[in-house]
Amino acid sequence: MEYQQHNPPHPGEFIRTVYLEPLKLSANEVSKKLGVHSSTFGRLVSEKSDVSAEMAIKLEAVLGRSAESWLLMQDQYDLANIRRAVDVSGLTAINFH
Repeated sequence: MEYQQHNPPHPGEFIRTVYLEPLKLSANEVSKKLGVHSSTFGRLVSEKSDVSAEMAIKLEAVLGRSAESWLLMQDQYDLANIRRAVDVSGLTAINFH
């Protein structure tokens, strides 16, 4: 049984729509709290970079969600995009029985 979200958001989109916009926080303000350069955080919220394990730990400390949830969100986003791009129609499953 598969549990997958068809269009999971990029973590940067999630940060923009759940934290920055509703709380009227600037990317510069959050980047300072994260202890990262504003361009590093800017690339994340503009969906040009991914959440690394280090960034996930920093996001956990500043935004309050677990590091695991940030990494899972990134994985779900990546998998959804790859599923759309990879053609597996010509592959045959191995029967283990």
